[in-house]
Amino acid sequence: MKVVVFCKSVPDTETRVRLKDNRLDKSEIKYILNPYDEYAVEEAVRMKEGGKAEEVIAISMGPERAKEALRSALAIGADRGILIKDDALDGSDTYVTAKVLVKALEKDGLEYGMLLFGQQAIDGDTWHVPGQVAEMLGLPQTGSIIKLEVDPDGGKAVANRMVEGGEEVHEMALPCVVTCRKGLNEPRYPSLPNIMKAKKKPIQEYSVSDLGFSAEDVGKAGALTEVLSYALPPQKEAGKKVEGEPEEVAQALLQYLKEEIKVI
Repeated sequence: MKVVVFCKSVPDTETRVRLKDNRLDKSEIKYILNPYDEYAVEEAVRMKEGGKAEEVIAISMGPERAKEALRSALAIGADRGILIKDDALDGSDTYVTAKVLVKALEKDGLEYGMLLFGQQAIDGDTWHVPGQVAEMLGLPQTGSIIKLEVDPDGGKAVANRMVEGGEEVHEMALPCVVTCRKGLNEPRYPSLPNIMKAKKKPIQEYSVSDLGFSAEDVGKAGALTEVLSYALPPQKEAGKKVEGEPEEVAQALLQYLKEEIKVI
């Protein structure tokens, strides 16, 4: 069974966000493999180590820098990478992203048994792409899993996911789509030898035309949604400190709740 892991290049969580002309200023941003995708890669590699998968393929869509995210996945233990890279993809929404990823799978001729995603990307945070890919491929899917058992010979997977007040257990026929979250596993830290080996592992590149698309099919032209602008959250106001005897503090707090923020 072959397992495909979808990897996204996202801004490092320690990056200071800057805006320019109502857009994200990307000039000084450091990019990393989406942290949630690390759980997906780790789970796929564990499947291979446990004899339940024969190959792990990491796939990404983005500019040249997306190769670093793929190299991170290869250093964890993925066998090879696929990168869809084209300037025409700039401005793509989740719908375009999903259809391009699906075409790349078809172009590569993958006979996959499982498709693994991180439950969300820490930049866009839409949670859309896994479900859209599953819908386009007609596959069963479940999300935010904390346990996964795969039976390639029996053609099924059983996944546990967190819900309010407990867990749900989903059984799905293979192939299927799952999204991974913290608690599923503990992603390994790539060793230096594996980082060096990752530099020699192959990454297949596809352009938009390679996948049968024109510029009008992707990017802003093909998108169904568009981000109009970005804005930083308003700065928090300084808190108010009330001192005095308990009766005085309680009276001041009551007056503040009634007259200033008017919650009572």
